[in-house]
Amino acid sequence: MVGKQILHFKNVRLYEFVIMTNHIHGIIIINDRRGEVTSPLRNPTLGQIIAYYKYQSTKQVNKFRKTPGEKVWQRNYFEHIIRNEKSLYQIRRYIIDNPLHWEKDSENPQNWGLTE
Repeated sequence: MVGKQILHFKNVRLYEFVIMTNHIHGIIIINDRRGEVTSPLRNPTLGQIIAYYKYQSTKQVNKFRKTPGEKVWQRNYFEHIIRNEKSLYQIRRYIIDNPLHWEKDSENPQNWGLTE
């Protein structure tokens, strides 16, 4: 999916993303609001955006599973700043193609204990 606005943060867009079995890949665009007087929630850091997503999704997952308080996410996340069109293209391709490689991925539980 491309270009979905994140409603909680008005200046943030989710550009490209894929939800995998045990992780997510995505491109988050934070529109520049330099020079404006804004509250921290109107001009969030990437860390605040990720923390909010993890918090809200954990509540929903645990509600669905009926497992209140259970941990859902790993502690950290990987980030990379996209600085040019070539990098954007390569990362978009990686995100779009990622599900095609899941069958051979070492993180796929079906591959645990197997050697190549």
